[in-house]
Amino acid sequence: MAQSSQQDLFGAATRVELFEPEAAPPAYRPNPDDVRARLHRILAEARAAEKLPWDRDRLLVYRTIFPKMAGWLPEEEAAQLRFEFDAEIARLKAA
Repeated sequence: MAQSSQQDLFGAATRVELFEPEAAPPAYRPNPDDVRARLHRILAEARAAEKLPWDRDRLLVYRTIFPKMAGWLPEEEAAQLRFEFDAEIARLKAA
């Protein structure tokens, strides 16, 4: 069999590297200041409103992400923000 002048795209070294375990990527850690700022913006929007300022879909998103985002903050701060958010939602729903 004649040798080809093309390089082997799947050479032995490459085949071995494909199956070697890689180090796990570093865990994602958001910047707490960015998280805090976003949560405070949402809260400020709710506090400034006399009635629910969001449509049903946006409210569902905020009710889902707010508690989860707060989880990236220190526990006491997270609990306080969750409490304040829930209180604002209850106030706006009652309006």
